[in-house]
Amino acid sequence: MPAPISLLIADSKEIIRAGLRAMLAGTAVNVVGEASNVPSTLTLVKQHKPAVILLDPGLSRGNAFELAVELQKTTPAPKFIFLSAINNPTHMARAKAAGASNFLLMHFIQRELVTAIENAVAGKPVSGTEPFARILLAMETRDLPVAREAGLTPRETQVLSHVALCLSNNEIARSLGISYGTVNVHVRSLLRKLRVHDRTELVVWALRWGIV
Repeated sequence: MPAPISLLIADSKEIIRAGLRAMLAGTAVNVVGEASNVPSTLTLVKQHKPAVILLDPGLSRGNAFELAVELQKTTPAPKFIFLSAINNPTHMARAKAAGASNFLLMHFIQRELVTAIENAVAGKPVSGTEPFARILLAMETRDLPVAREAGLTPRETQVLSHVALCLSNNEIARSLGISYGTVNVHVRSLLRKLRVHDRTELVVWALRWGIV
């Protein structure tokens, strides 16, 4: 029989933490601790070394996305699943850029949550029609006719989708595995080719033509 999956719940709301713990009771997941903010999450991760962390994007006393990036530098690096009641595409894109395994909206049942945790440990990609899967698709390299007609390369189109999802250049670089300087080059090329003046106008163009 496989060993239980060790898991840490990091959420600012006590009622959410209690609900998740109750939902996971009796499953193959062993909740090793609960954290209510970024500092306590760091402390408990060092103490318990969980395989997976359920993470609130609005975690208090710090930045949950930067926390995810930082903790992936540890050994062993935990997997992350963000949980939120709000369907926020920017939060999902930032979670992807931070290396999250999944981003679940708070309407899942027990089996769906356990499966997501098991898949995170196994390194299985997200699939299906859930909002996070659609965001991942939008952030992939795509050769779209409307972008091609505007003179954009598939990589420039991909960078544009990241800009439209309100990611910073640092987050785009992390998401695509390229340098910050290369992102700057792509953004300048987008401004020139689309004949717009700033990132806000890039976002408007991307939304108008269905890039995201």
